Amino acid sequence: MIHLEWPWLLLALPLPFFARYWLPADVVAEQAALKVPFIEDFSLGETQALSQNKQWPLLLAMLAWIFLVLASVRPQWLGDPIEQAISGRDLMLAVDLSGSMKEEDFIVEKKRVDRLTATKYIAGQFINRRQGDRLGLILFGTNAYLQTPLTFDRTTVITLLHESAIGLAGEKTAIGDAIGLAVKRLRKQHANSRVLVLLTDGANTAGKVTPLKAAELAAANDLKIYTIGIGADEMIVRSFFGSRKINPSRDLDEKTLTAIAEKTGGRYFRARNTQELETIYQLLDALEPVEKDKQYFRPKIELYFWPLAFALLLGFFVSVSRINWKWKYK
Repeated sequence: MIHLEWPWLLLALPLPFFARYWLPADVVAEQAALKVPFIEDFSLGETQALSQNKQWPLLLAMLAWIFLVLASVRPQWLGDPIEQAISGRDLMLAVDLSGSMKEEDFIVEKKRVDRLTATKYIAGQFINRRQGDRLGLILFGTNAYLQTPLTFDRTTVITLLHESAIGLAGEKTAIGDAIGLAVKRLRKQHANSRVLVLLTDGANTAGKVTPLKAAELAAANDLKIYTIGIGADEMIVRSFFGSRKINPSRDLDEKTLTAIAEKTGGRYFRARNTQELETIYQLLDALEPVEKDKQYFRPKIELYFWPLAFALLLGFFVSVSRINWKWKYK
């Protein structure tokens, strides 16, 4: 169907007629007259042609004005309503970019990779499955940054996640600041739809807010936090003196991560390998969405350029005709 965005501008249609009858006419300068005793010697056809030559540019100008007004009301073609898939969940993903995320204790497609690469691989699939959710992305290290505000555009969130790099936000870990930033961004959203998934491999070593204090603030604002501790429990390290076992996750503060989840009504998960990380994200997929009113979208196609083009074309013809008339009857 055709829709007029600003129909009130149609009131401008009679403006030229009002201007013609209400504004004072130009004063015609008196000129010397030549009296001809034999008027019948002059062709009447030429007089009629002169009158017609004055009228048709006026008609073109009127049509140009009508098309110009039609363009100004901004006509649009509205397509059929399309129902948007809205689950009602606003979910923020906070990813640790500290220096410890470079530890290569994960296997992805039979290749040993660092923790951030494994996170991108699994989290990207998780994000892609969240059709209907509004998603946001926080990256944190020494500082916490909002990389992507809440959006339905999952492709952009995945792209910006894959563009992140270890050390981009600093070498330390500011878990409390990441939670505080999530609270700030989610506090104005629907009270039952605030969810934060926080993924880290260490302990809080930076930031202005402690993790437990930030968790209390999150609980006060009905923000549920699911924490994920990432990193293997043991790893074989080969050196010149032989092989030995180490615990690459010795700095992981599971106690604090568990307390954060419990304070906010969430859960703490432990991801020691890629399979466990994938299982955790599948469990997160089972979160119950909050029901909201259905939203509809109607595609719009702008049509104003068609009457605008006709108006400009007619205006061009009127200008050319006036120039020709002046030269012809000068």
